[in-house]
Amino acid sequence: MKYFFLDLLDFFLPRFCPSCNQKLLNNENAVCKNCISSIELADQTRIDFEYNKKFAAKKNISGFTSLYVFEKDRELQEILHHFKYNKRFKVGITLGIESAKIRRQIISDWKIDLIIPVPLHHLKKAERGYNQSVYIANGLSKTLKIPTKERSIKRIRYTESQTLKNIKDRELNVGGAFSVRNKKWIKGKNILLVDDVITTGATISECARQLLNHGAEKVYAISVAIAD
Repeated sequence: MKYFFLDLLDFFLPRFCPSCNQKLLNNENAVCKNCISSIELADQTRIDFEYNKKFAAKKNISGFTSLYVFEKDRELQEILHHFKYNKRFKVGITLGIESAKIRRQIISDWKIDLIIPVPLHHLKKAERGYNQSVYIANGLSKTLKIPTKERSIKRIRYTESQTLKNIKDRELNVGGAFSVRNKKWIKGKNILLVDDVITTGATISECARQLLNHGAEKVYAISVAIAD
């Protein structure tokens, strides 16, 4: 009976994979199995390398994990593009759920008290209509049963796109761009910061610095993907 209604719903309101644009089956949630299986999972060796490269020296991030390796012009790039710019909210929730399932043990070891999505500036959020990291955080929260508080940290300065900047310029670009809204929410807590793609780690590091300066016990980070 369950699949009858799902089949009926898909007949009238068909869903399509954001990567290959093929019609989704009723047991496929937001992205088709073929496209998901084509995305490279980040193994622990790669994750350790990225942590040492991006976070270890600054000592703001106590631990880091990610689900996938970002590859240009491949399935994940197309999926994330539709999620970020075409309001495919369910994709973000699904990616958060998958991240939680696959990285559950690592996150459990961190003893996280609160999940916080990396914030957008209010002008950027108004332009796009939403913060994509919130949906990923909600998928994590739903699966791990850990609360999320979107408004814990605020982006107080509009920053230029990081895409074409080098590491040093990215750090300067986001320096002082964030503030903590309420110290009581974060004081003494182990916090998990959430972003869609982490490239240099400059944004995550600056958020973590602010959280630690305002009383957070430890800050950890997770992303859907890591990029060079």
